[in-house]
This record gives sequence, structure tokens and C-alpha cells, in this order.
Amino acid sequence: MMTESTVELNMLLETIERVYGYDFRHYAQASLKRRLAGFLTKCQLGSYVQLQEKLLHDKTLFSKLLLELSVTVTEMFRDPAFYLEFRKHVVPILKTYPFIKIWHAGCATGEEVYSMAILLYEEGFLAKTKLYATDFNMEALDKAKQGIYKTQQAKIFIQNYNQAGGGAVFSNYYSTHYGAVKMHEFLKKNITFAYHNLTVDRVFGEMNVIICRNVLIYFDQQLQNRVFTLFNGSLCHRGFLCLGTKESLHFSTINDDFDKFSLKEKIYRRRT
Repeated sequence: MMTESTVELNMLLETIERVYGYDFRHYAQASLKRRLAGFLTKCQLGSYVQLQEKLLHDKTLFSKLLLELSVTVTEMFRDPAFYLEFRKHVVPILKTYPFIKIWHAGCATGEEVYSMAILLYEEGFLAKTKLYATDFNMEALDKAKQGIYKTQQAKIFIQNYNQAGGGAVFSNYYSTHYGAVKMHEFLKKNITFAYHNLTVDRVFGEMNVIICRNVLIYFDQQLQNRVFTLFNGSLCHRGFLCLGTKESLHFSTINDDFDKFSLKEKIYRRRT
């Protein structure tokens, strides 16, 4: 039997889906409730019902809520071992193709797509690559397009870059202005930033590589399978699917369609 709180939460999520078109009903409940509780405190609201009432009349409030529910934790070369594995074992295969397409699904503020652009540049293959960076959080997507980050983050960026097998000096890829670092424009040349909602939108092109790391952990099993099916339909013959350290195709509906290319770094390759 559902509790009163659960009924109120379900009503709130249904209102969000009906009014704004964002479906959070299959997000992991523990994470969702934690983020909503924090938002209620910030807004000095006492219940889901009060938030629901305000959202019916205040689009600005929803924009703030969307930021709260969006997962934008990321950094340059996050999980360096993944990039090192990608550089050593995936790139040599990609280099046998005349042109490749890579989709960063859930790119957040863009650090990881710039990381891939740097990696491909160092491997001499960026000019033959089209990178698509998508997210449903438009504010995060705008930050990704700008490619401007706090200088305080540079230290961890440099450390990650070196551990990921970087072949140059990381500062070669950005300029410093007024307490911020700005990624060089040549890295953006082959990147297309676009809105895409994994929970409701359809197949996204025909990709050689799909990178979606540390996003699916916030979805329940039903939504994960929906997204996995989307990825399966968006990958070309023998394409690569790259997941986060705590994510896996194990028990998914598409598990049998993929080989474990690098189980440790969660890199899978679509079977024939």
C-alpha cells in the first residue's frame, strides 16, 4: 500500500511530465527524493503538494528545479583509466575508418567531450571525427558550448590528463581569462552541441561510439533498458558503447547484443 508521501510524489512527477514534458518517474527513487528534499528546503516549502501547486504557475521555478534534478557532476578526463584504455585499444580500431561519429549522451557541462576532442587531436584523428554532445539541461548545455571553467578545477584536470596518457602539456588546450580557463576554439570545431532527452527522445543518428558515463545510475531498471535500446539502435555495425564505472549491460535487455571489449573500463562492442 502506497504511503501518503508516495502518492504526493507520484502526483508531482505526473504534473511535471504533463506540464513541462520531462519524465522523472523512472529515476532512482533514493536520489530523486534526496534532491527534491534539498529543493524544498531551498524554496522554504513544506511538501510535494506545495511544490506541485507552485510549478503549475511558475515556469521559472521549474527551471530551477530542473537544475536541481540534473546530474552535472563531471570533470576533464574523469576516470583517467577509461581514457587511457580508449586511447590504447579503441582508437587504433577507429583509425581504420575514414570518418567516425561519437555521441556523448548526457554531456552535462561538456568537460568530458572536450577531453575526447583532446585525445583524438593528439591521436591525429580529430579532423576525421564528428562529436555530438547532448543533454536535456539547457543551462548545462550552454556552459558546455562556452567551454569556460573555473581555474580552481585546472589542477585536477591536469592530473587526470596526465594519468590518461596525455601526450602534451594540458595548458596548450586552453587560455586563462579573469579567473577562468577557456577551451581553445579548434577543439569545438568538430563538436555539435544539441538538446536531447534520453527518457523520451528517439534514436540519435548512426554512431561509431556512444559515451554515456555515470548517467544511468540515476535511472531505474525500466528506464535503463529504454535507454540501452535507444543506444543499441543508434550504434552502427561493431560500434562501441562506453558506460560509467558503476554501470553495466549485465541483466539488461541488450546484453546479448554486445561483446565485453574492456570489462574493467565498461567498454562494450556491438556484435555482428
